[in-house]
Amino acid sequence: MKEEIKQLQELKEKVESTWELLKIDNLKIEQEKLEQGMQSPDFWSDAEKAKNVSKRYDEIKQEVQVWEKLKAEINELIELGNELENSPDEQLQEELKKRTQDLFTKFEKLEFYLLLGSKYDKGNAILTFTAGSGGTEAQDWAEMIRRMVMRFAEDRNWDVEIIDESLGTETGVKSSLVRIEGRYAYGYLQALSGTHRLVRISPFDAEKMRHTSFASIEIIPEVEEEVDIEIDPKDLRIDTFMSGGKGGQSVNTTYSAVRIVHIPTGITVQCQNERSQLQNKDTAMKVLKSKLQILKDEELEKEKQELRGVYKSAEWGNQIISYVLHPYKMVKDLRSKYETADTDKILDGGLTELMESFLRWKKGQ
Repeated sequence: MKEEIKQLQELKEKVESTWELLKIDNLKIEQEKLEQGMQSPDFWSDAEKAKNVSKRYDEIKQEVQVWEKLKAEINELIELGNELENSPDEQLQEELKKRTQDLFTKFEKLEFYLLLGSKYDKGNAILTFTAGSGGTEAQDWAEMIRRMVMRFAEDRNWDVEIIDESLGTETGVKSSLVRIEGRYAYGYLQALSGTHRLVRISPFDAEKMRHTSFASIEIIPEVEEEVDIEIDPKDLRIDTFMSGGKGGQSVNTTYSAVRIVHIPTGITVQCQNERSQLQNKDTAMKVLKSKLQILKDEELEKEKQELRGVYKSAEWGNQIISYVLHPYKMVKDLRSKYETADTDKILDGGLTELMESFLRWKKGQ
């Protein structure tokens, strides 16, 4: 039992260290403050704010409970180990060994969140899906990877909103703007930012030839409302137009869709899926502010790296993941070298292992 007790003591120290790094005590304080606010008689006077506060409270409560439970289980096993030192019981000793290994496995999974400690990792994400050249093939592929990402998000109970889309000529999408709201959404989804390559027998080719298609995902974090991004109204061109359906069909008889162009940078954001022009404008402005903040952050990082004598250009366009459906099945991340033959699982949103492999690879760079 001495070896198991020693292992548990070491695990306890690791948990306490990780507790500090993740600032769980601060989360507990925030949880208490949110709980007090939720008990206020006028809490539901602002339904939207109340919804966001309740969601934040549930997220924090879940995270705190997981770590508190782990600490309690470790202390319980240390106590059991000490008792077994004095009164040996073979059956209980085997149980303690198994539970100790289970706790180590549990801790390794929780420790993963240390990889998500960057500035925006805990926040929401804004994704732009774009079909590469190749017409219908690429447009179908762009929709396939959008579905893949949305399934991943929905499985985690994150909120998914399609802000804008340009439908393909026959099928799929030419481009699509999607907002995903959830704790660590950007932290996980950043693994998919880049160009995705598909090799398959084309369902659109009568001769059943093998085709290679490309589609890209640009992923940026959604900046908090509190972040002060100054935008001169003179720098904006705002156009309104009718929301367009498939084949140019109008799905809204009013000019509710909004396109905002930031003239100095050329950044363009379009939104047509909200109910009113005002809502579309507000959503488009939020996305524009996020894009401008990230551009500002990238410029600062570029300056820092140039001062160090090193600078690498952004690699949004680089091929990152290859999906082969014929003549064999394989998905491979070309950065982390993660690969799997279970292509159906990946395309149905089973992306956790791929993302975690990427984040561990990124940490080692």
